[in-house]
Amino acid sequence: MTLFSNLPGDEGLPGHERARVMAAVMTTTLMGVFDGTMINIALPSMARAMQVPANVAVWFANGYLLSAAMTLAIFAALAARVGYRPVFLAGLATFTLTSLGCALAATPEMLTGMRILQGIGGAATLSIAPAILRSVFPGRLLGRILGLHALLIASSTAIAPVLGGTILDALSWQWLFAINIVPGSIALLLAWRALPRETAIDRSPFDAPGAMLSAALLGSAIMLADSLQRVTQDINQAATGWGLLTLVSALAFIWRIRRAQSPILPPVMFKNGRFTLAALTSLASFVSQGITFVALPFLFQSVYGYSPVVSALLFTPWPIGIVLIAPHAGRWADTISAPLISTIGLMIFVGGLILLATLPESPSAWNICLRSLVCGIGFGCFQSPNNREMLSNVAREYASYASGVLSIVRTFGQCLGAAAVGVLLATTESDHDRAVHFALWIAVIASTGSVLFSVSRLRPAVRASV
Repeated sequence: MTLFSNLPGDEGLPGHERARVMAAVMTTTLMGVFDGTMINIALPSMARAMQVPANVAVWFANGYLLSAAMTLAIFAALAARVGYRPVFLAGLATFTLTSLGCALAATPEMLTGMRILQGIGGAATLSIAPAILRSVFPGRLLGRILGLHALLIASSTAIAPVLGGTILDALSWQWLFAINIVPGSIALLLAWRALPRETAIDRSPFDAPGAMLSAALLGSAIMLADSLQRVTQDINQAATGWGLLTLVSALAFIWRIRRAQSPILPPVMFKNGRFTLAALTSLASFVSQGITFVALPFLFQSVYGYSPVVSALLFTPWPIGIVLIAPHAGRWADTISAPLISTIGLMIFVGGLILLATLPESPSAWNICLRSLVCGIGFGCFQSPNNREMLSNVAREYASYASGVLSIVRTFGQCLGAAAVGVLLATTESDHDRAVHFALWIAVIASTGSVLFSVSRLRPAVRASV
């Protein structure tokens, strides 16, 4: 296979060693993405089994998301100082052990605690996975391997609800966590044998104040997005509080990274115009994806009357479209132009979202599937070239930080999109049809913004450093 071929002058690892690292990273990414998304469909069953109200059960999902988001930047900075190997191995071991802990949890408190620890383990691996792939694969293959990684994340995000529903129908909710134990153990063994024992790139002291501020900023932003989905007076007061905390921590974080000698997130990266535009493009596109993935189930079930299983199946053309195009898009990004391929993909994605937003009152399943397929093809064509653009436009010593930024914008884009749908559903009460179609048009606007960011990278005036 081309991915494991060797040519004179190739940096990174030899082909057979790349294969083992890729298997470990891809398996770990698959588990982390699945665990962060497929649990949502099991929340009602878990609430009934543990005899807790829905507002308590929702923390079985939010605990994972919150802890992961709060520690993404921390692990990216830590990996630059101690190396990828110890951070990845510790995170994978934590994730696998806490998966067992979640499966054995007998109380809601224990399950929530295990999910928080599991999110920390997941963040340690997901935040540096693209950087590890960059370090072991030569630059001539960077677009292809990142294309496969992006394909895995996007398709598993769409497939996770179907898999979760299938497991839940056949087995108990505990198996949603227990299935991680065997692949997690295999991935841990592969990573232990294959990951290189590289020396630390950054020997500067760890920025502990910056780490605390980044955790406060990311955590409060997640809580703000969650609280905005409710419109009661108490929740509005909570949203105001989280909003103030987000603003204060954001200002303090910016002040810290601009003045610290060795900041947790080097601001010099953002002086590279192509890196910054790629990050903004990714953020806007994931806002659109987050809106779509939350809005469509309401449209399918509450408006069109499909069952949950059929609604989940209607999502399958989206990952199919990604599978069809993402590997080719990665290869094209290596040989043609990553910004150009990304821009074309985003334009197709916008067209697909417009098709979804203009669905008729009683569409057939085939009509829905074809429109979803267009979205998947567009998103698959965009994501891997854009990820390549981000990682290839920073110095190798900043690869870990760039990988962390990539994970952060993906996480927060999806959170903002979900929050936007929650606000619309709450304010329109029972009129789900109007709320969902309005949300889809917001997704069209957000994705149009991502096109504008991406197009600006095509101008000759945008240099590697601005």
